[in-house]
Amino acid sequence: MMVPYRVLIADDHPHARQAIMEILEEESLFTIVGQAKNGKEAIELCGEHLPDILLIDIEMPVLDGLEATKIIKEKYPFIKVIILSVSDNVGDLFTSIQYGAQGYLLKNMDPDDWLQYLRSIVDGSNSATRDLAGKLLYQFRERDLQNTTKNSSLTPREKEILLLVSEGLTNRQIAENLFIAENTVKNHIKNLLEKLGLENRVQLASYAVKYIVN
Repeated sequence: MMVPYRVLIADDHPHARQAIMEILEEESLFTIVGQAKNGKEAIELCGEHLPDILLIDIEMPVLDGLEATKIIKEKYPFIKVIILSVSDNVGDLFTSIQYGAQGYLLKNMDPDDWLQYLRSIVDGSNSATRDLAGKLLYQFRERDLQNTTKNSSLTPREKEILLLVSEGLTNRQIAENLFIAENTVKNHIKNLLEKLGLENRVQLASYAVKYIVN
């Protein structure tokens, strides 16, 4: 009987760790040897358990997944690291590979795709890796296309306000810059959040930097 591959899970959300465990429990090829809540714990537990595979979330407190991956690959190059993320940022994908990760999985992908990909990592198969890469890039392109479509629906005034939000200006400062009432700015902000499907000003600023400024 084949010895299962030992997996360490690193994610700051307990529900996410539980969901990952449930996916892996469907496959006898893997066994969970530990769980970490941040990048620092992931490094410590890698030293303690020396897992075959590390599944690590990209965004965590204390030390994020990318920086932890860089350190872990320097100390334990034999550990196969898979970055986990809800982000479809192509930059994160390429940075993770640059830091030594063997792969990148989106959390919202089908569990069967997860298992197929992990099997391909441990058995050295390239076909599943190529298939998943195609799915990832498709999702990236779809999201960029959606954002391009959203951008085309923005008025010139809304784009002006987005740029000023990205510069950290308050509603009053934006109103003074554009010679309009502060309440008008508030209404524009509300409409922008609804149009772009965002929740707050921080997300608006991030969106502006990524899709408007450049």
